[in-house]
Amino acid sequence: MLRCNSAWGKKYLKEGSKMYEDKTLICKDCGKEFIFTAGEQEFYAEKGFENEPQRCKECRVARKTAIRNSREYHTAVCASCGGEAKVPFLPKEDKPVYCSECFAKMKEEE
Repeated sequence: MLRCNSAWGKKYLKEGSKMYEDKTLICKDCGKEFIFTAGEQEFYAEKGFENEPQRCKECRVARKTAIRNSREYHTAVCASCGGEAKVPFLPKEDKPVYCSECFAKMKEEE
């Protein structure tokens, strides 16, 4: 990958691929300008994302935090240790629920 820093912004060029240049976008929440960097554009393209970001980083973080904080949690009994487990879904009787610690241990063992 070639990189060029010019007075007009960073440009990235991958052989046989598209050239990306920093873009200035307007946040749909706060109305402030933010930079959609060439590197971010390349990442979006590699992941197959077709839409540009609509919010600046600060507004994205605020939105994620608000969603996370408004989530309703349910209490269940951990199927492994018998302790309390708080989960963001309504537990079903026919499926085991695990507390954070036991869930992490199970993931390590896989």
